[in-house]
Amino acid sequence: MTASDRAVELARAAAAAAADKLATDIVLLDVSDHLAITDAFMIASAPSERQVQSIVDEVSDRLLALDAKPVRREGHREGRWVLLDFVDIVVHVQHSDERAFYGLERLWKDCPVISLAAAAAVGSQGTPRLEDAQ
Repeated sequence: MTASDRAVELARAAAAAAADKLATDIVLLDVSDHLAITDAFMIASAPSERQVQSIVDEVSDRLLALDAKPVRREGHREGRWVLLDFVDIVVHVQHSDERAFYGLERLWKDCPVISLAAAAAVGSQGTPRLEDAQ
């Protein structure tokens, strides 16, 4: 089983939104073979709580424009690790310290990486924000 086309579309849109707000270390993982509750994870980092919040707001707005609304939001008040559950995808925006400590990529290392190629489309400021990680 692989992530649905809708999940890949949402994950790439989330990655592009995060990149527009200067998120770092953006990774998309296809977790559909390991989890029954979602198809993909988007993981991104930021060096401050304020930037984490900014990234989360942009991702929420961008996915809302694609008719995806989060069914659950956790950690928004603290701004250290915010989780947005869109059912098809789960977005993790972490402070850089939390990202290094928890190492979600290590926990999910058996999951295939979803290419960021389509997310490399021009950002809202008119400049490319992502490079293809593959």
